[in-house]
Amino acid sequence: MNSDLNKNKQVKVFWQDPYLKEFKTEPLLVEGNKVIPKETIIFSFSGGQEGDDAWINGIKVINSYYTDDGVIVYELEQPLPQDEKELTLRIDWDKRYKIMRLHSAAHVVYYFSKEALGFDKLIGSNVTSTKSRLDFLYPESVSLKIPQIEEKVNQFILEDHEIVMKSDEKDPNIRHWICEDYDMLCGGTHVKNTKEIGKLKLKRVNIGKGKERIEITLQD
Repeated sequence: MNSDLNKNKQVKVFWQDPYLKEFKTEPLLVEGNKVIPKETIIFSFSGGQEGDDAWINGIKVINSYYTDDGVIVYELEQPLPQDEKELTLRIDWDKRYKIMRLHSAAHVVYYFSKEALGFDKLIGSNVTSTKSRLDFLYPESVSLKIPQIEEKVNQFILEDHEIVMKSDEKDPNIRHWICEDYDMLCGGTHVKNTKEIGKLKLKRVNIGKGKERIEITLQD
């Protein structure tokens, strides 16, 4: 797909309002089964976050990807008419909301784990609709610390803390996840308040010598 599109011509509506389930817009480009909407609520895999299950004009999105210019291209099960003038975008809300909860949960768990363990940095992370995980370098098993971290995380979540997503002052395409004094770069989708996350279960997973993984699951 060839175009002069750039990242400023496609509005990422999922950044402005991640709670939108359906949205009407117009295409910037339709080429066979590939579509570029002018505005989009459909998240594409990025930063370790799983992409949405979605439909455009009732046709299932089977793949999506970012171009070098930061534009999201969606591939559909079947082509749209070349002269299509309007697009209706719809996402699987149940899946999206679980991802939002688990992604915000991963940030909270990161800060409390870092506080308890003192590791330097993450070496990997992933968020799906069934679980999220954090990988980091650490010289020993964190199993004995997990109950303590889990208790503190769940207590914090229930305390009704607002979560805000803000654009970076220098680059609007760089996003910040902010909750109280915690601030982390993130371009994913998130809930507005920690209470929406609900109770979490943490589990330690062995991924090799000198490496630790904490898996996070929702308990409802």
